[in-house]
Amino acid sequence: MNGVDPLSAVTRLAGAGLEAQSYRLRVVAENIANARSTGGAPGDDPYTRKTIVFASELDREVGALSVKVKSTALDESPYTLVHEPSHPAADADGNVKYPNVNPLIEMADMREANLSYEANLQMMKRARSMISMTIDLLRSGS
Repeated sequence: MNGVDPLSAVTRLAGAGLEAQSYRLRVVAENIANARSTGGAPGDDPYTRKTIVFASELDREVGALSVKVKSTALDESPYTLVHEPSHPAADADGNVKYPNVNPLIEMADMREANLSYEANLQMMKRARSMISMTIDLLRSGS
């Protein structure tokens, strides 16, 4: 962090973490919302669970690695087949494909993302508080 105010750098890096975890929470919410979605026609594939791919990226302005959402990916785990012959999305054998979304996994992901979001938020709050204290010290020293 040559020539960069460390407190500003912390604020910037924590902001990147907040943005990444916020995106992750939106994807988890989408997965949960579609946990029971089926295909529109018999035999169609249902909603496919999405995952987040994070990447470390050099923030040249502060000279440190930062987190970024690289992409969203589709979970390749199999769909759940349920025998429901009267369902409109049932195939010729009476099976309906349900999404590969496990609500327990989504809730664990949500909790982890929320904890990480909170940690980044606390870092940002503390850095801003320290910046404020520094400004107050400079004012009182004049």
